[in-house]
Amino acid sequence: MKRFALVNEDRCVSCGACTQVCQRQAISIYKGCFARVDRERCVGCGICAKVCPFGAITMKEGDE
Repeated sequence: MKRFALVNEDRCVSCGACTQVCQRQAISIYKGCFARVDRERCVGCGICAKVCPFGAITMKEGDE
């Protein structure tokens, strides 16, 4: 099963910390409001979840 990052849009303040550490460039800030993950690029390393100061990113397993 593939592991991927999932952003809680209500907690995200679009600070960009996750975009700076993602080596696959799988995260972007959507319309200046919140981070969005490209699941095709995300390899599930979890670095983005570790650096998020607001706890807005969690790691999930599955196909959704």
